[in-house]
Amino acid sequence: MSRNGPIALVFHALFVIFMLAPLAIVCVVAFTPEGYLSLPTRGPSLRWFKAILSYPEFIRAFRDSLWLAAVSSTIAVGLSVPAALAIARYRFPGRDALTALFMSPLMVPHVVLGIAFLRFFSQIGISGTFLGLILSHVIVIVPFALRLVLASSYGIDQRIEHAAVSLGANAATVFRRVTLPLILPGVVSGWILAFINSFDEVTMTVFIASPATVTLPVRMFLYIQDNIDPLIASVSACLIAMTALMLIVMDRIFGLDRLFIGAGKG
Repeated sequence: MSRNGPIALVFHALFVIFMLAPLAIVCVVAFTPEGYLSLPTRGPSLRWFKAILSYPEFIRAFRDSLWLAAVSSTIAVGLSVPAALAIARYRFPGRDALTALFMSPLMVPHVVLGIAFLRFFSQIGISGTFLGLILSHVIVIVPFALRLVLASSYGIDQRIEHAAVSLGANAATVFRRVTLPLILPGVVSGWILAFINSFDEVTMTVFIASPATVTLPVRMFLYIQDNIDPLIASVSACLIAMTALMLIVMDRIFGLDRLFIGAGKG
């Protein structure tokens, strides 16, 4: 078994530091007692974490972002599963064009998508509604879910399904008892990736959100336009901690290495 040389280890260490340093700095700044962004600080303080409770707009926006990301990612995965199975198993006219259509949101700048959705939703009367946010987020995150579900679908041995059919199982039972467990790593990892991208989306959402449907990233973006204080750092630190906790829980329950590696096979 080959080992990394000292140069590779130094490079990897510098890369990890480069990636984690901004997150660490944000978390440190969040504990400052000062009324402005400062580093180093005079000592740790929970002043700005307590200040979050004084801004119910952030709490409401966080709740809306969770709900939006959960609904959007669930719908995206629900659309990705039949699309991935059809693309992976069958050869039909327009197959490549259909795949390109599903992946096309990855190639369009989110600013352009935001303007396009704003005009389209205004035409059909759902501009500024939560339904409009869900539809736009589903379109944007479908490629992320589809790629992982598609990777899992390519690795299925259809003889297993044929064996279940020969034993008397109907189509619904075969999917529920055989097909779905086989592609579950791709489904779960696709849902996680879609959820993260939906929750974090700001460039497109800022065009179609209304005062009644502001997500947390948009609320943070609007806040820093008029204020320069560590409140945003404390909100960001809370999100970083919640994300890390979610990953730890998912790793304990499912094993993230098995999920993402299993989704990448095929």
